[in-house]
Amino acid sequence: MCSSNFLFFSLGLLIIILSPIQNFASASLEEANTLLKWKANLQIPNNSLVSSWIPLLLNSSAFVPCTSWFGVVCNADGSIRRLNLNSCGLKGTLHQFSFFLLHNLTHFDLSMNNFFGPIPPQIRLLSKLVYIDFSRNKFSGVIPPEIGNFHQLTSLYLYSNNISGPIPIEIGNLKSLVDLWGTWVTWFSLDHNNIFGAVPTDLGNLKSLIRLVLNNNHLSGSIPPSLGELTSLEYLYINQNKLSGDIPIELGNLKSLLDLDMSTNQLSGSIPSDIVNLTQLHRLSLSSNNLVGEIPKEFGKMKSMLNLYLSNNQLSGIIPVEFGSFRDLLQLDLSTNRLNGSIPKSIGNWAHIHWLNLSNNMLSEKIPSEIGKLVQLTKPDLSQNFLMEQIPSEVQGLQNLQILDFSGNRLSGSIPYAFASLPRGIDINLSYNELSGPVPPCANFVNASLQGNPGLCGNVTGMKLCESKSIKKKNDSFHDMVILVIIFTLIGAIVLCLFTYGLIAYRKQKKMSSLKSLDEKSGDYFTITSFNGKLAYNDILKVTNDFDDAYCIGTGGYGTVYKAELQPTNVVAVKKLHVSSDNVDHNSFLNEVHALTNIRHRNIVKLYGYCSHACHSFLIYEYLEKGSLGSILRSDVLAKELDWLKRINIVRAIANGLAYMHHECSPPIIHRDISIANILLNSDYEAHISDFGTSKLLKLDSSKSTTIAGTYGYIAPELAYTMVATEKCDVFSYGIVAIEVIMGKHPGELPTFSVDDVLLENVVDNRIPLPSPQVEKQLKSVLNLLRACLNSNPHERPTMHQVSKLLMKAS
Repeated sequence: MCSSNFLFFSLGLLIIILSPIQNFASASLEEANTLLKWKANLQIPNNSLVSSWIPLLLNSSAFVPCTSWFGVVCNADGSIRRLNLNSCGLKGTLHQFSFFLLHNLTHFDLSMNNFFGPIPPQIRLLSKLVYIDFSRNKFSGVIPPEIGNFHQLTSLYLYSNNISGPIPIEIGNLKSLVDLWGTWVTWFSLDHNNIFGAVPTDLGNLKSLIRLVLNNNHLSGSIPPSLGELTSLEYLYINQNKLSGDIPIELGNLKSLLDLDMSTNQLSGSIPSDIVNLTQLHRLSLSSNNLVGEIPKEFGKMKSMLNLYLSNNQLSGIIPVEFGSFRDLLQLDLSTNRLNGSIPKSIGNWAHIHWLNLSNNMLSEKIPSEIGKLVQLTKPDLSQNFLMEQIPSEVQGLQNLQILDFSGNRLSGSIPYAFASLPRGIDINLSYNELSGPVPPCANFVNASLQGNPGLCGNVTGMKLCESKSIKKKNDSFHDMVILVIIFTLIGAIVLCLFTYGLIAYRKQKKMSSLKSLDEKSGDYFTITSFNGKLAYNDILKVTNDFDDAYCIGTGGYGTVYKAELQPTNVVAVKKLHVSSDNVDHNSFLNEVHALTNIRHRNIVKLYGYCSHACHSFLIYEYLEKGSLGSILRSDVLAKELDWLKRINIVRAIANGLAYMHHECSPPIIHRDISIANILLNSDYEAHISDFGTSKLLKLDSSKSTTIAGTYGYIAPELAYTMVATEKCDVFSYGIVAIEVIMGKHPGELPTFSVDDVLLENVVDNRIPLPSPQVEKQLKSVLNLLRACLNSNPHERPTMHQVSKLLMKAS
């Protein structure tokens, strides 16, 4: 009896012990089979470790998925707790994923795969999640607001997907956001998606955040001041968006910040002085915005600064001497602003800097000799400023140099022989200065850019030869022997010249006096640059046979163009204006012409001057051999001369010229009539913009005019209702011209053309062979940029400086 009772007791105890195990086994088996069903709907590479998931038999151990399945981690009770399936090559969706049965998941990692489709709202059933990483996939749709219900969530990674829509305000509920590796690191990353709308003010609730990454989206509106409450923040990236308005002064509260990037937005106003409170900052990028005002001199307080980028804004004033406190500075970019004054000598404190760009400003005075102390410098760019005097010989200290660009300044004197001490193989650009004398005989100048320095000479391509000292010494003795003969000869020649000059002057005076009464009746002459108005007027009438059609080389909206060969080596293009001089305010017009004749850019046709007469008024231009771009594109024979590289170079050259007019002329010049008729080509097919500013000159009261300036088919759409021409109107016209260069005909000639049709296969000119793969890649980059230029919203179009810069990178 006792033994029987003991048997029943033992069996009961065994049942009690085994019942939980059976339940655990059942639960684990159900979760495992759920994963297998989901796996069956995925595309999995043969070599993927997920392929090791094999179907389970009914009597399989409950812990098989936990011990043998890759990426599966279970609790002690056998329930699946973690799925770590990153970088497995999986492709599929989450539609068949059983969120209900896998409700014990705490870590869900699908990063670096090929998942697509939306993130289902059923994800809310995984209420125990503390870690989500869906980054580097192709998820689309919106961020489910339900994510805001994960009050235990510590990490959220959704970057590098195709997610769109706004950031849900419910994100502000994730107050526990703490990264997997500890409470001292937090990272909320939504970058590289298609997210739009405003940055929610509720993000200010995420007090534990140390990294907030929202860059490369389409966020708009202002930066919320509430971000200043994220006092633990060390990294803030909101660049590459469409944010506007002022930089909030509240960001000055982020005293733990190490890296701040707000570049490539539409931020305006000045740089707030409160930002100098960020004394721990290592990197600050505010480039490519619309910031104005001076750089706060208090910037010098940020002594931890390593990388500072303020380029492509409208900053003015001087470079603060306090920048010298950046003793650990590695990179500085202040290019394309309106900075003036001198380069401070305190740059000599930047012992570690390796990249310095101060180009496209209005810096003047001499290059400080302290530049030679920057021994780590590899790429100094001081181009397109007003720097003067001689290049300091201390440049020989730049022993890590790779590229040196001092072009487009007013540097004078000789090139220091110290350049011979620089490393071989560097790229030197000293073009378009006022340098003179011999070019140093070193290998670095064999391929250097030195054009635009008429006084330079040497055994370098494009330079005149210098007379060597040895030859000069040998010739001195000969000169001494014949000097007496020359003196007597000169005396006789002088006497003869004086007699001849007197006779010519007498006859000229007589002729001029006979014309005086006619001049007083017929009108005035303007004398511009090297032309004498009266002489030029008479000469041009003579060589064009009083503007005979035989000399006509083109017509335009404002006049007819003639070729005038004043001398065998002096050929000019003359545009005879349709308007009479009565419509022109002579004093204002003369001031404008003087300004335009001072323009110097290789992609803008040189305007020599203007002649005004009651019978004829005309502009005198540089003559370019190949004529207008329009005449070439309209000819099937001539168009074949424009291969793809020539066309890309034409597109790039036009952009460079317009960028100069918009951003480097003071005041800026708006062309208002960019078309293929106003683009001229020289003998090398290099493009030059013509008629720049002509429409503005001929209509000085154009701000009151209700007439739309420009050529039909190239006019920006906003002109139809605003009647106000801006730089963005030129950007639109440029986009049409550039596409026409690639297409070979105006895009309006296509019956169903739209901006979305700007694809390579739709627009190539079939009169020339298809591009090579390398050139095709360049063309696609160009066309993608041109689509932005044709945006119907002018505020969404890039500036011509941005276009020019991106085209240079695409080469």
